[in-house]
Amino acid sequence: MTKNKLAIIGGSGLYDVEDFKKREFLDLSTSWGNPSDKILKTIYSNKEVYFLPRHGKGHFISPSKINFRANIDALKQLGVTDIVSVSAVGSLKEDLPPGKFVIVDQFIDRTFARNKTFFDDEIVAHVSMAHPTSNGLMNACEDAIKKEQIEYQRGGTYVVMEGPQFSTLAESKLYRSWKADVIGMTNMPEAKLAREAEIRYASVSMVTDYDCWHPDHANVDVQQVIKVLLRNAKKAKNMIKNLIENFEKHIDPKDPTNNCLDIAIITAPEKRTQKTKDKLKNVAGRVLNK
Repeated sequence: MTKNKLAIIGGSGLYDVEDFKKREFLDLSTSWGNPSDKILKTIYSNKEVYFLPRHGKGHFISPSKINFRANIDALKQLGVTDIVSVSAVGSLKEDLPPGKFVIVDQFIDRTFARNKTFFDDEIVAHVSMAHPTSNGLMNACEDAIKKEQIEYQRGGTYVVMEGPQFSTLAESKLYRSWKADVIGMTNMPEAKLAREAEIRYASVSMVTDYDCWHPDHANVDVQQVIKVLLRNAKKAKNMIKNLIENFEKHIDPKDPTNNCLDIAIITAPEKRTQKTKDKLKNVAGRVLNK
């Protein structure tokens, strides 16, 4: 029986959880290079938990330069079964003011300068992304948020832009016309890679600003964002502690992520070289080594 292990990927403003007192920092390497930073391993509420700051502690990695493949591979090496991303985002809707959390359930991927798959050499796989987040894990996030009495919205579409610049006004208005809810720079290809690695994924977005579309608010700037980030981070850390305590109660044994590679790999077995299978051993060894 698989042991469920939770990892938190912290975005802008969330580089550590100080209440994690039992601390071991793991320096892992992968076939794709090194992850964003050392991964914190902790025991909290008698559960083994991992924490990875997506931009590195001190925020020194630009969104387009994040080694998403190494991050996901490293977490898979550690036996992680569930990832919750906690990210700072801009709001595209009037009723999503700064400070509100959104449990994202859909993405529009507008990135273009990133490696988006583990299966880009010799072995081809096509995983379904129709429902990119885990319903059970979203339920766990909702319970954790409710416990902290944080204002939130369940469900929402996250536009992932390339960055690192913020949107033009024309772009912001375009995304609003698509009825998207929030905009950020980091949940893609993270969610796609987590699916390819058969890791359940959920995204909690913390609104910091109104992007640049709102006529009554100044255009977004870093100093403004940081002020809200600090307030959000405190709430997020409490949410994370609640999440650790409750996430296993919500795991769905029939979640489509669990065995999605069974029906995703299209390359004939005789075309799969040992070199490539070795490269994919962490994320896809379960199916490639049969």
